[in-house]
Amino acid sequence: MAKDNIFQQIATGRVANILKNDIITAREWFRQAAQKILNVNVYKLFEDNKKDLVKSINTSSIGSMFLFNYDPKTKDKLPYYDIFPLIFMIEIYNDGFLGINLHYLPPYYRAKLMNALYGITLKEGDKMKLQVSYRILKSAAKFRLFKPCVKRYLTSHVQSQFMFIEPEKWDIVLMLPTQRFVKASADQVWKDSVGMGR
Repeated sequence: MAKDNIFQQIATGRVANILKNDIITAREWFRQAAQKILNVNVYKLFEDNKKDLVKSINTSSIGSMFLFNYDPKTKDKLPYYDIFPLIFMIEIYNDGFLGINLHYLPPYYRAKLMNALYGITLKEGDKMKLQVSYRILKSAAKFRLFKPCVKRYLTSHVQSQFMFIEPEKWDIVLMLPTQRFVKASADQVWKDSVGMGR
């Protein structure tokens, strides 16, 4: 029998006994479970979840969560950057897209921002996504933590397919340590981001 992938490892066990309406308990469980997995092999994560990979994104991708590999065009000028962004897609352009890269916040603040974002979810058929735009985020004080997370990406610098994260996995993936910052430690990035978001 094949070993469960990392999503399945976290999603088994106690989570089956959590009541649907006990969201805070569920998120805390996800956070603690994910923190136990300190060295996630992101490449293996892509390999284990091939069915969730998509080659391209479009306007229907807005409000969905994706993980992908990225090599910034201006990396020499950036103080630091994440080569595996975990984003909510918020705008699409001819040459790229705008996303909220949740990796720029430490886990506690990710959870706080996510709790606020759950208030703007939209059901489309059997799928859920955020009903989100840069304008909506900018206009609401409850979303102020998003500021350090908004990043512009060029499609030509995306180095992998996009891993579509199903809404039921948002809380799990949100807390996985899949960030890979270059030129700075995660602690330094998070310190800067929390300062910007206040």
